[in-house]
Amino acid sequence: MNHQPAAPRARSRSTLKDVALHAGVSVKTVSRVVNGEPGVVDELSSRVRAAISELNYQPNLGARALRRRDRRSSTIAVLLEDLSNPYSARVLRAIEEVAHERAVAVLAASLEENPERERQLIAAMSRHRVDGVILAPASDDHGYLAVEQGAGVPFVFVDRPPRHLAADAVVVDARDATRAAVAHLLAAGHRRVAYLGDLTRIATALERRAGYRDALGDAHLAEDPELVVMELHSVEAAQAAATRLLALPDPPTAFFAGQNLLTMGVVYALRARGLAQRVALAGFDDFDLADVLEPAVTVVAQDLEAVGRRAAELLFARVDGAQGPPRLEAPATRLICRGSGEIAGPAALTRLH
Repeated sequence: MNHQPAAPRARSRSTLKDVALHAGVSVKTVSRVVNGEPGVVDELSSRVRAAISELNYQPNLGARALRRRDRRSSTIAVLLEDLSNPYSARVLRAIEEVAHERAVAVLAASLEENPERERQLIAAMSRHRVDGVILAPASDDHGYLAVEQGAGVPFVFVDRPPRHLAADAVVVDARDATRAAVAHLLAAGHRRVAYLGDLTRIATALERRAGYRDALGDAHLAEDPELVVMELHSVEAAQAAATRLLALPDPPTAFFAGQNLLTMGVVYALRARGLAQRVALAGFDDFDLADVLEPAVTVVAQDLEAVGRRAAELLFARVDGAQGPPRLEAPATRLICRGSGEIAGPAALTRLH
């Protein structure tokens, strides 16, 4: 006869009262030890800490925040596009390091470019009484955050600026960086440079598209609508778009991809057709292994650690009571030339002959 082990019975969480009974002290004494208040003799403090350890007691931070005079919860929210994306992951890591220095917990979530999900997560973080929010927004109207902001919750935007809300932001000059990168491809002798862009409702996608146009204008070249594909948001979509463009009667000799997932898609398309050594490629934002591919991929790189750290510093300054108008900071980018963006185009080859 088989006997299945009984499922362990769920145990309720230990309370402040449980710790007090276990340690043989008053609830007030336990509360003072938990909150780090002075005035508890060492012997009683040791008994309380031993009881906390034995009962695995965890303070209720929400209730604790309500009792604190400053109403702080020692938590912040970080809402980014996709925490699995290298951009979001590195920005989050930098924010966590600053928060750790202040003994502040970080609640993080992915927005997945969904405005409704953004609103839902903001509401959830509000219920957790977070002290502030760092946000890479999915929506294009942030006026709804004014109520929370008015209640004392500061917001700092990253990657994309706020709209209809006065708030601090850390956003690179995507237009100028794209302009310089596309100019780099044109200088290598390319005249048919394709542009693959993200969703047009994303502010930075439009900025990068504008930078592409600027570079063409600087070179006195007309934009060919056939070479511009927007509304791409995945590796697979970019690969399919690049494959279609490469099949044109007069295909592009170079690509600029507006974000790292799109750059990866172009890499796959070029490799599938054996063109990785003949068609140039540059992309916005670095990605893992970009430097070990053959050829290695030329990218516009952001200092993501600086972006995350500065966003956290601005947020904590507001949490601490900093006043003044909203700050807009634009960390520098750099073009990392690794090989794919330096493949010579037809115009350069003609000059050589």
